[in-house]
Amino acid sequence: MTHTAPDLDDATRLRLNRLARRLSTFGVSYNVLEAVVALSAGAVAGSRALFGFGLDATIEVFSGLVIVWQFRHHLPASREVLATRLIGLSFFALAGFVAYDSTSALVRGVHPDPSTVGLLLAATSLTVMPVLSRAQRRTGRALHSASVVAGSNQTLLCTYMSAVLLGGLGVNAAFGWWWADPVAGLVIAALAAREGRAAWRGDGCCH
Repeated sequence: MTHTAPDLDDATRLRLNRLARRLSTFGVSYNVLEAVVALSAGAVAGSRALFGFGLDATIEVFSGLVIVWQFRHHLPASREVLATRLIGLSFFALAGFVAYDSTSALVRGVHPDPSTVGLLLAATSLTVMPVLSRAQRRTGRALHSASVVAGSNQTLLCTYMSAVLLGGLGVNAAFGWWWADPVAGLVIAALAAREGRAAWRGDGCCH
């Protein structure tokens, strides 16, 4: 799981370490705002998908703080394995809760209200998150850091979730298909579980 990059000189490694920390700090700031908006809008509309999206943003805040913690150390690689495992655990926690909540909503036939705020939030994240994820991935691969790449995967997951959320909320708003919302939540849970497994194993770092 731990990778080394012997071709990097000290100045380049220091610059990349700082960039990884700054990207994570930006991600934390954005996701705090995203979590507040999504959880509030999800509670108002009774939307499982929107609530799950807000939980994902909360998990991303945690993951971003893990990366900041790792790269505040003078030898970030010494914290690599623990940081990657913590990010993996955060994915599993998200997947478990959203799967349970969405399944419960399907069984009980919970009808969420349309959410304009949710649609706008999903569209905004669909624009912001791919850019952030690409920057994180480039930095993580340059550093040969599985934890930074796992963080980029979580940001990319937010992009997928934004698309799923947009579809679920849009279909519900346009056609009244209430089941689309919890189904979108189950898709979010499946994506989170997949990324959690990859993060735990340290897959996809530098290939």
